[in-house]
Amino acid sequence: MNFSTRTNWNLAENDLTVAVREAYSSGAELFDLTVSNPTSCGFTYDAEALLKPLGQLEAMHYEPDPLGMATARAAVAQYYRDAGTEIAIEHICLTTSTSEAYSFLFRLLCDPGDEVLIARPSYPLFDFIARLDDVRLVEYPLLYDHGWHIDFHSLEQSITPRTRAIVVVHPNNPTGNFASDAERAALDDLCARRNLALIVDEVFLDYSVAETTPPSFAAGHLQALTFVLSGLSKVCGLPQMKVSWIAATGPDATVVEAMARLEVIADTFLSMNAPMQRALPHWLAERRDLQQQIRARMQANLATLDARLPGTQANRLTMQGGWTAVLRVPRTVQGRPFAEVALEQGVIVQPGEFYGLPEGRVVLSLLTTPSTWQSGLERLPID
Repeated sequence: MNFSTRTNWNLAENDLTVAVREAYSSGAELFDLTVSNPTSCGFTYDAEALLKPLGQLEAMHYEPDPLGMATARAAVAQYYRDAGTEIAIEHICLTTSTSEAYSFLFRLLCDPGDEVLIARPSYPLFDFIARLDDVRLVEYPLLYDHGWHIDFHSLEQSITPRTRAIVVVHPNNPTGNFASDAERAALDDLCARRNLALIVDEVFLDYSVAETTPPSFAAGHLQALTFVLSGLSKVCGLPQMKVSWIAATGPDATVVEAMARLEVIADTFLSMNAPMQRALPHWLAERRDLQQQIRARMQANLATLDARLPGTQANRLTMQGGWTAVLRVPRTVQGRPFAEVALEQGVIVQPGEFYGLPEGRVVLSLLTTPSTWQSGLERLPID
């Protein structure tokens, strides 16, 4: 059968995945420090209150709006208003996931073979989305020096006549760095000068480790066409409730044209369903309790981690937000990969190479339940 080359992936499991599966099959006691699904991390959800809005009778009526129901988009606008930012509902498009939002934007901005710039290190899902949309990803580096910074020289050198957009994750996954005010201004200026769109993924925006949260890229009047992405998966800790969104800002005339084109893309698929949209205002209004639980878990786990590291061969890299921590660890332990040795000690960690980090880095989830976190850290081969 002649399948599309877009889907010609290597579907074989990597060695670590095989080793983890075999360890579970053997009945070994494992402490998984990588679980990032909030519904599996022991948080308290009011299931009755969360599910009740799905039973609204209005959801029985099919009245499709390509960009999403006005009431649902108004709830998203209120989310930004709560943070001091005004976004017109005409500039908001609902999607079922941020992955779908990326795909919509790649189709909006790119012809086959066009390029989009993404940071390295970053989340590996982008590769699959771009390939399915016939878009080529080009990496620009984040540099680490007492904190993470965008290498603007390399970023600008990476721009070619085929470049259509720059992707920024704010805060980045897994490094946890927010774009600074200076970086925001420089990105806006660069995109405006080079006629590029800026795509900003803010799914972790609400999870700063500091008391204050940096502003959304949706705030202020930008020179460049900018698309801000977020959704319920992180904002409300509800990955099973498939609602995300795109908020557009920038020069008025350009935003209007972009939204008209985006509406046609959304109308082609009409992927949003009525019950989720009807429930969205309730879920966003009730988001703060779960967010407080998550932030408390993050702070507690960071404190436990920082207490474990002094005097060991590991140290934590600086992070400002998000659900992950990056550790610098020995590249090998007695000549064997660190993650492999950790697994033999009963601890599951993610090698940094999965995210484009250099060797000698591992990524841990700050959502891990406290008992698993404590036991797993004690067994890490870093002493």
